[in-house]
Amino acid sequence: MIHPIHRVRSFQITTPYTLRVQFDDGSEQSINFEPVLAGQLYGPLRDLSIFNRVQLDVEVDTLVWPNGADFDPATLHDWPEQVHELTERARQWELTPA
Repeated sequence: MIHPIHRVRSFQITTPYTLRVQFDDGSEQSINFEPVLAGQLYGPLRDLSIFNRVQLDVEVDTLVWPNGADFDPATLHDWPEQVHELTERARQWELTPA
């Protein structure tokens, strides 16, 4: 099975917790990250001052945050198909003791 490799080329903060992400294939996604901001890695991003410090890591072509949080570019590219599962995982992360 061949999986395409996607690269994030740019992004814009559009509303709280929401980014418009552009990819190397010309497509873009408007992604509301709020439902998945849970657990040790992604939970700190609920603080907008941290979330808004998102950057594009040009070495790995994805979004990164100062605390080390990131998402695979393929996950971002296919967000509509991934968000339900990620939201379910986030609920489990909240139940896991730190």
